[in-house]
Amino acid sequence: MLDNLRDEANSQPFFQDDAELTTAETTALPEPSPRVGGGRFLGMTPMQRFIISVMLLIMVCIISFTCLWMTNSIGIYL
Repeated sequence: MLDNLRDEANSQPFFQDDAELTTAETTALPEPSPRVGGGRFLGMTPMQRFIISVMLLIMVCIISFTCLWMTNSIGIYL
């Protein structure tokens, strides 16, 4: 009973869709596509990404300071 189990498993496909595939379709792997952007993220150079990240950091610091100041969590004493 269990002697021919491996042969029976390889003889017919488990799913019906597997029977429709040919061996050329299953063995051929698609070619990897070349990188179009040249390693750029969102089309920006590393220096442009750095400037954007610094600007974002400054904006977050200013907005956080303003929120803390408006809620009287901190005070400005001269």
